[in-house]
Amino acid sequence: MTTFNNPDSSLVIPSGLRLLVAEDHEFQRRMLVNLLLDLGVAEVHEAGSGVEALEIIEQLDQAIDIIISDLDMPGMDGMELLRHLGVSGCSASLIINSSMDRSVIRSVLTMAGAYNINLLGAIDKPPTPEALARAISLHDRDRNARARTRPQGLQFNRQQVREGLEQGQFEPFFQPKVELATGRVVGLEALARWRHAEHGVVSPYAFIEVIEKEDDLIGKLTRVMLEKASHCCRSWRDDGHDVGIAVNVSIRSLTDLGVAERLTEETIRHGIEPRHVTIEITETVAMTDVGRVLENLSRLRMNGFSLAIDDYGTGYSSMQQLDRSAANELKIDRAFVTGARRQESSRVILQSSLELAARLGLVTVAEGVETRDEWDLLTEYGCDQAQGYFVARPMPAAEVGDWITAWHARGRYELLGLAASG
Repeated sequence: MTTFNNPDSSLVIPSGLRLLVAEDHEFQRRMLVNLLLDLGVAEVHEAGSGVEALEIIEQLDQAIDIIISDLDMPGMDGMELLRHLGVSGCSASLIINSSMDRSVIRSVLTMAGAYNINLLGAIDKPPTPEALARAISLHDRDRNARARTRPQGLQFNRQQVREGLEQGQFEPFFQPKVELATGRVVGLEALARWRHAEHGVVSPYAFIEVIEKEDDLIGKLTRVMLEKASHCCRSWRDDGHDVGIAVNVSIRSLTDLGVAERLTEETIRHGIEPRHVTIEITETVAMTDVGRVLENLSRLRMNGFSLAIDDYGTGYSSMQQLDRSAANELKIDRAFVTGARRQESSRVILQSSLELAARLGLVTVAEGVETRDEWDLLTEYGCDQAQGYFVARPMPAAEVGDWITAWHARGRYELLGLAASG
């Protein structure tokens, strides 16, 4: 590791990094390369355009770790380069180095997310050693975070998924939702996992696309998730844990006019009141102008369920869908939580979303909370609940009860800086 000291902090540059600088202006490119070498970067390659950058990536025997790219370049500019990197599945992290207007930068940052590119930040020209070091130092943390959520190299066909569902191999893993003000566990989101006989626990990336294309498969998965999660919730509540569950429901299911009553009956059958269940819907679902969907959402709320708009801020017409959906909970997408520590624009969006939700009387849940800094910022901004690896990773149902007991006995007091009493 190389440590770069500045007046504000001590930043650690991961050792052995291989970087590529894409910048058409030779003087600025050389200055940037020299700054990187002074910071202790092991290996730096240079490209005068997007085309050269792609050629270098193709020719190298070892993968590039971080690409630092300008946006305004002749031939293939930075945005086209970004698109090619995303389409090719390049694993390199990206730092944007540009003097373009901040609104353009924000748009490109969103584009990078859409292409599933690991973005370390955007820094102004000319870059300072502090700004470079700060962005590069994030590489290891973000790479590890992406490794935890990167799609597995497995893909299953419709028949394989159907057999897995029929054989009862799908089950929920649970990720806690914690109240920021008190540290109390208030609920757990049920996340689908496949206990495959050959491949072990398989994440949704390997099967969800197949399931969502088939009405009967997505309906079956929803029923399995609700049935098993409700049974678990009943057990936890019987053990004295005052928690609820959250289950994701697909738009394909919500177009079925009978789904609201079936979900209600299934919940009650397992001894859980609908008020202890949150139905999570994507922003796209909530804003879809389909009478059947809106009727189901309204009926679910009328029957006592909570409704959460998931991944808020990543779709379109957010204000419109908030106005017409029956949701009483808003889940802030992880992009704005993680981005808030790097980008002023993300902090503004995060704070504005939380203020809007408060004025509308909505409970707010921040997704993807991974650091104490993010926890503290959300607390400062008045967010209600947090969910993410800083609290806990998704876990099998058998581990939840002990985890809640341990958290309430120890974890939340440490989080809040309080001394445990008794």
